[in-house]
Amino acid sequence: MKPIKVGLLGLGVVGGGTWKVLTANAEEIARRAGRRIEVAAAAVRDLDKARHLVGEGVRLTRDGMDVVRDPEIDIVAELIGGDTVARDWVLEAIRQGKHVVTANKALLAKHGNEIFAEAHRRGVMVAFEAAVAGGIPIIKAMREGLTANRIQWLAGIINGTTNFILSEMRVRGLSFGEALADAQRLGYAEADPTFDIEGVDAAHKLTLLASLAFGIPVQFDKAYVEGISALAQEDIAHAERLGYRIKLLGITKRRPDGIELRVHPTLIPTERLLANVEGAMNAVVVCGDMVGATLYYGQGAGALPTASSVVADLVDVTRLQAADPEHRVPLLAFQPDALADTPILPMSEVESSYYLRLRVHDQPGVLADLARILADGGISIDSMFQEPHGEHDADIIFLSHRAREGAVDKAIAQVQSLPFVKSPVTRLRVEHLS
Repeated sequence: MKPIKVGLLGLGVVGGGTWKVLTANAEEIARRAGRRIEVAAAAVRDLDKARHLVGEGVRLTRDGMDVVRDPEIDIVAELIGGDTVARDWVLEAIRQGKHVVTANKALLAKHGNEIFAEAHRRGVMVAFEAAVAGGIPIIKAMREGLTANRIQWLAGIINGTTNFILSEMRVRGLSFGEALADAQRLGYAEADPTFDIEGVDAAHKLTLLASLAFGIPVQFDKAYVEGISALAQEDIAHAERLGYRIKLLGITKRRPDGIELRVHPTLIPTERLLANVEGAMNAVVVCGDMVGATLYYGQGAGALPTASSVVADLVDVTRLQAADPEHRVPLLAFQPDALADTPILPMSEVESSYYLRLRVHDQPGVLADLARILADGGISIDSMFQEPHGEHDADIIFLSHRAREGAVDKAIAQVQSLPFVKSPVTRLRVEHLS
């Protein structure tokens, strides 16, 4: 049978990994796909470097449009990242009637609705397993394996850089800055780590998972995003003392009045599996009404793990390309005309438990005043401890029961105005994932 011809947009870390996987496992992949999958062309910046990698059998160009308009190409694999040029090339590939495989979470988080709608009109597939959690097949699980379920919630460690940093802060007692420097030295963090440490990368991925979970359009602009750059080492230590570990979680939940969509540092009980995911690994817990909680764990980045997912998508598209578009698995798990307009809840309406830490002048009546403000806001204290700080000051740490974020915001503002409070209140959210 005639081989499937693939055009690669990019031969960097993921593109190069994809070439290596297709080459190393060519026979196994052909046995699974039913025909050979071959790279016919690639758009690259450095022609000499690319030629050294792929040899003479692949047409190389610096212009991605040459690849997407090449009539020989059946599937375009977009592996350059970003959401400007990549968007133009992907949309043109779709208009040319070509299927698309992409690892680009930022592109889909920002322009996914446009891309998926165009793909539906043209009857082509857009596959994006590699866009979330690297080598973990979480997209396939959401689109296919869990289709019998009404998804209740999911929570995931979906950025390896921040998980590595938090692990280093906990295990080695490093400050955030020291742990970040280690991550950069070891290649886990970019020279400019902003997207990772401020939670943006995780929010891109969470946006896609929420769409798959609840059958809603992609809505990255409505996600609440908070990173780890302001996280203090002392909070890591206090959390451990209280029986928790802090992870940057992407969380999305179904509520009667809407959907929560949020990324932030989160205290998790140490007995939970997610709390024990260390280093640069990723993990996602998905809770369905029929199956309960299911866990997906593995390498969330890297050339070969991510390429593994790219090639899995290439195999899927190869198997299904001749199928009637109406009988393929929907791009976002739900039929396009069945997507819901369920609102994304503002953060003020989110419900969680809370960790609050503040420094006070140690004097009579402090605890009573603090407890009164929390009680007036409908915030119930689960536990509290006090730790001396110098001769006249103390740090007070509260853990609350579940409360509404807006009520906690109001209580924190009142606490900050008290004359004996000597520092801004540190607020972290707590999730028990039960």
